[in-house]
Amino acid sequence: MKNTIAERIADFLKRFPPFELLKPHQLLEVAKEVKVIYKQKGAVVFNQEEAGHNQFYVVHKGAIAIQRNENNETETLDKCDEGDIFGLRPIFAKENYMISAIAEEESILYAIPIDSFQPIIKRNYRVGQFLIESFASNTRNPYSREHRGKLYTEGEEIPQQASPELYELQPVRYVKNIIGCEKNEAVSEVAKLMSEKNVGSILVIENDLPIGVVTDKDIRNTIAVGLFPIDVAVEKIMSSPVICYPKGLTIAQAQVAMMKHKISHICITKDGTPNSKAIGIVSEHDIIVSQGNNPAALMKAIKRANKSKTLRAIRGRVMHLLSGYLQQNIPMTHVSRIMFELNDATIKRVIERSIDKIGTPPPVKFAWMSLGSQGRKEQLLHTDQDNAIVFEDVAEAIYPETKAYFIELAKIVNKGLSTIGYEYCPADMMARNPNYTLSLTEWKKQFIKWMTDPGNNEILLCSIFFDYDISYGDSSLTNQLSGTIFNHLDSNQLFLNALAASSLRNPSPLGFFRQFLVEANGEYKDFFDLKKRAIMPITDAGRVLTLQHKIKNINNTAERFEKLAELEPHNKELYLSCSYTAKALLKFRTKQGLLHNDTGRFIELETLSKEEKIKLKRCFKSINEVQELIKLRYKISTFI
Repeated sequence: MKNTIAERIADFLKRFPPFELLKPHQLLEVAKEVKVIYKQKGAVVFNQEEAGHNQFYVVHKGAIAIQRNENNETETLDKCDEGDIFGLRPIFAKENYMISAIAEEESILYAIPIDSFQPIIKRNYRVGQFLIESFASNTRNPYSREHRGKLYTEGEEIPQQASPELYELQPVRYVKNIIGCEKNEAVSEVAKLMSEKNVGSILVIENDLPIGVVTDKDIRNTIAVGLFPIDVAVEKIMSSPVICYPKGLTIAQAQVAMMKHKISHICITKDGTPNSKAIGIVSEHDIIVSQGNNPAALMKAIKRANKSKTLRAIRGRVMHLLSGYLQQNIPMTHVSRIMFELNDATIKRVIERSIDKIGTPPPVKFAWMSLGSQGRKEQLLHTDQDNAIVFEDVAEAIYPETKAYFIELAKIVNKGLSTIGYEYCPADMMARNPNYTLSLTEWKKQFIKWMTDPGNNEILLCSIFFDYDISYGDSSLTNQLSGTIFNHLDSNQLFLNALAASSLRNPSPLGFFRQFLVEANGEYKDFFDLKKRAIMPITDAGRVLTLQHKIKNINNTAERFEKLAELEPHNKELYLSCSYTAKALLKFRTKQGLLHNDTGRFIELETLSKEEKIKLKRCFKSINEVQELIKLRYKISTFI
């Protein structure tokens, strides 16, 4: 005889994650164990500090308020409605509940025994991962490392499911036993050391920081051909600056980086920049046998491209690669880095071709700065272009013709990028605008002016222009600009306060999903503006906090928060949650953009699944938390 109640329960559960991931017979087995519980309005499901139950709950009908009591004040963290899961703590930790669950209205719940559900979690990674994310959405620290990837009841890791087809995204092996020398050592001594240690390269280190690399090739191309005597100081022949990456560098990233920078060695440092201790080195030989040819093949194609039409076609292949990575659920850290390198190479190739079109080389040193999302290594889709040019100071007599050259160059580059798929900036924040192609001294004065008198427009410009990355040209120019910004921060708390206040202009849309702030009118009426309501707040928060600490060479939002977690251990969990949020929002926008063939900015809420809503809800909590921190730290209630 059929168990009709169990079948009805199974029919309900299969509509919601993670139960839709189960096979029919698994779902029916779960449904047979379910207890149906009725709760009147105001009834308690469980109280804060109560011992964990041997079951977790799914809302069938009604609504459950998730609350926390702290210092005799009750705060509603969330409201669960049809299909929502709650009460998951006993799955992950043998400890009391940290929150309360109260029926906000008359409700029917399905109670699922943990003992019968545990085996399913262990066999199905996606089910376990979804429960972890659901649990995290109601914890004080949503992305606490202690709960990431573990089922605490058993203390076992949830097995990761790897794909052999994604070999190129495996971490590259690097040499941890670094052979180093000081910059004033003679090349003859360094060569002897290389022979003794049987290595092809030596890292030049000063105060534990990598400042250069010397290879067999460097010695051949300088000493062997007579350019320098054998006893010259090694700093005279070393390659500098050192290209650095953090641990976790993938095979594909290493290949792309080496091709882009025309180098054969990459230094692994603690935070991925030259400003932290070297912990390893990767050589071209270390990755020569790798099978990750897709990104490398695209990089080669970009470098060879001689037509905008060709580059546009390659961009299509890049988007296909991006879509594949997202479908395979590859970590956004790896995806965004690979996409950044491919985007950056595309921009560089357009600039090279544009210089060729002009027919004469640049009259002085210059740097092409990619701003905004590309400057932060977060531009994955075909969004609009933001860029600028800084060129070397010249005599007043030749200034007009020098600037005219770079304006002409910028117009050709901006047009080329538009042809490829990077739309023109609606606000004309592009290098073709004479206001954004300036000499080094002019840019310094401009930055100082914006920081000295920080009105709304100046703060907006700072939020765009302070997130820059050099795509082509002389990095010494952009380094001097960075120095100007950080030097002017020393006695300018007013600017930091204004920047902090600006980061709070778009408060987190925290709360029950029905309460999201949507557009009231216009083309996107009733749509949710993901960029304005979520991405911009977390980006702005990361920028002002890193400026306060004078963190250099880190513009990526997720990486900014990871660095902040190191510098402020007492706020570590919050900053790590913000890092995770930045990556999750970037992934969500990219998926939406690929799905609808647009920028992914405006979201129709009704089209989102329960799982997507849960993930977004967690992100908004982190945004709210960091905004509260900024509000207290900068005492800026009077600014907003």
